Amino acid sequence: MAEYSPARYVVLGLIARHGPMTPYELKARVEDDIQPFWPILHAQLYRIPPELAGAGLLREETETAGRRRRIFHLTDAGIAALERWLADPDTAEAETRDPAQLKLFFADLGDPSDIVALATQQAERHRTLLAHYASLRAALDPSADSRQRSRARVLRLGVLHERAHAEFWESMAADPERLDD
Repeated sequence: MAEYSPARYVVLGLIARHGPMTPYELKARVEDDIQPFWPILHAQLYRIPPELAGAGLLREETETAGRRRRIFHLTDAGIAALERWLADPDTAEAETRDPAQLKLFFADLGDPSDIVALATQQAERHRTLLAHYASLRAALDPSADSRQRSRARVLRLGVLHERAHAEFWESMAADPERLDD
C-alpha cells in the first residue's frame, strides 16, 4: 500500500466524516476543524482530491449543470486506507516551527530587553489562543456525537498546549534569566 501524506488523510477523513465534498467545502472544513493544529495550503485541497481519485481512494463526480462543481466521494479503498492509517499507532515526529522559539534561541545575540518584549507579546498571543480554544471547547457537547468528542479531545490538547506556552512566556517576561521550573 502507498504511504500518503497527512494532508491526504485529512481529505479522506473529512469526506468520511461529512460525506461527499467539493474542494471548496474541504477548504471550509479545514479552516473550521484542522487549521489550528495542521495548516494546509488551500491549493493542496484542490490538488489532492483528484490525485486520490486517480489512486482509487475517492470517486469524482462532476455536476452536469450549473457551476459544474467537482464532488468527491469516498470509495471502499479510501475507507480501507483511512482505517489502516487510523489503526497504525506510529506517527512521524511532531513538527515545531515556532519563530518565537527561534528568536529565543538567538536572544543572546540581541539586546536583553528584546527577550522581555518577545515574551510579553508571546504570552499575550498564547493567552488569546487559550481563551479561544477554551470557548470552543465549552460550546461542545461531547456526548452528542463522535465529531464533537473528537473536537473536544483536540481542543483539550490545544488548551493544555496554549496554557503551557502562556505560562512559559509569562515566566520569561517576568525573569528572562530563569532557566528552571
